[in-house]
Amino acid sequence: MDGSTIYALGTPAPSRARPGALCVVRLSGPRAADVLVFLTEPGAFQRGRSARNPALPAPRRMVLRTLHDPLSGEAIDRGLVVWFEAPHTETGEPMAELHLHGGRAVVGAALEAIRRLDLCRLAEPGEFTRRAFEHGKLDLTEAEGIADLVAAETEQQRRLALQAGLAQGVRDGIVRLQDGIGAHLVDRRGERLREGLHIAIIGPPNAGKSSLLNLLARRDAAIVSETAGTTRDIIEVHLDLGGWPVVLADTAGLRESGDAIEQEGVRRARARAAQADLRLLVLDASGDWKAAMRTLTAETENWDPARDIVVLNKVDLAPADPAAETVPLSARSGEGLPELLARLESAAGALMDEGARDQGGAPPLTRTRHREALAEAHASLGRALVAPEIALAAEDLRLALRAIGRITGTVRVEELLDVIFRDFCIGK
Repeated sequence: MDGSTIYALGTPAPSRARPGALCVVRLSGPRAADVLVFLTEPGAFQRGRSARNPALPAPRRMVLRTLHDPLSGEAIDRGLVVWFEAPHTETGEPMAELHLHGGRAVVGAALEAIRRLDLCRLAEPGEFTRRAFEHGKLDLTEAEGIADLVAAETEQQRRLALQAGLAQGVRDGIVRLQDGIGAHLVDRRGERLREGLHIAIIGPPNAGKSSLLNLLARRDAAIVSETAGTTRDIIEVHLDLGGWPVVLADTAGLRESGDAIEQEGVRRARARAAQADLRLLVLDASGDWKAAMRTLTAETENWDPARDIVVLNKVDLAPADPAAETVPLSARSGEGLPELLARLESAAGALMDEGARDQGGAPPLTRTRHREALAEAHASLGRALVAPEIALAAEDLRLALRAIGRITGTVRVEELLDVIFRDFCIGK
């Protein structure tokens, strides 16, 4: 790209056998504004008035102007002119268009007037599209699609060329949008704020799980007994943990059992542990807790050693190993409770901060209708990516936009489609 200003006919050249009703002359480059002013304001070329002259039309508005020979001042034609400011143009450069009558004499005189200004040169074949590619307005796939569209002679050729010109750019936009919506859907901050952060207390029988639940709840929410297997179903309490709402669940002791009811309790305990945001594994410090820890952490689905907490209970009976990555506790006396609460609050805050970072600080989804609308939009975008026809893809895009519009309360489908397609050249 040499930085020159180029010009060319954007419509077929008229002939004696095929005169044209209209013609379009296009200019692109740094001197396009000067050419437009010098051609449409009599005497401007001799006075050396530049593109900063008020005679330059407002961008993207067609205005009626008389085209003059810049040297003689003689009128050539009266037509419409358009000015486009960079970078919001097809080529990414300043551009101008002259929409004139299509007779051979008019076209010849207009092109000769531009040549005589000596500010620009005749464009080479495909140079406007090449400049669009070099300025990032088109990728190679779209550029090739434009060439195929211009050369198309049949309806099927036209359809295939149009798909090639639009597909990659639109696909990239759909993928980015779908990825963004998908990230919001997997972000559970809103559910955690609305329903509470789910913490599952798990461990073998008689490790003190129910005692820990009662200690954290500061009331007798669960039955405490020396008899193994007392807890059969899940017991929940709601807490305020450092400002975060929490749902604390006491579960059945994890062990092999021949009792059908206890087996169901163990199954539910494992399921709740897998679904929980955090897990508290409670072990008896007076027993072989290291072996139990290795076994249960390996068996617990979604166990995260960086986040989940191992609690060594009953340290009043057997002091815990201070080197172990655990929280020593006595559910009976309360020893170690402040340290456990601090770990829980830190883990809860980290979960919420993690979601905020993933979303770039975007607010979480707190309402079910918002999540349902985004899920519908996400599905529609997925269908658009695999649609066999552009018309079907466009319909799926409309459905996605309507779903998003239900969140904001405003649905302006055509306007939003214009935004999606505005960077693509259609029919040229």
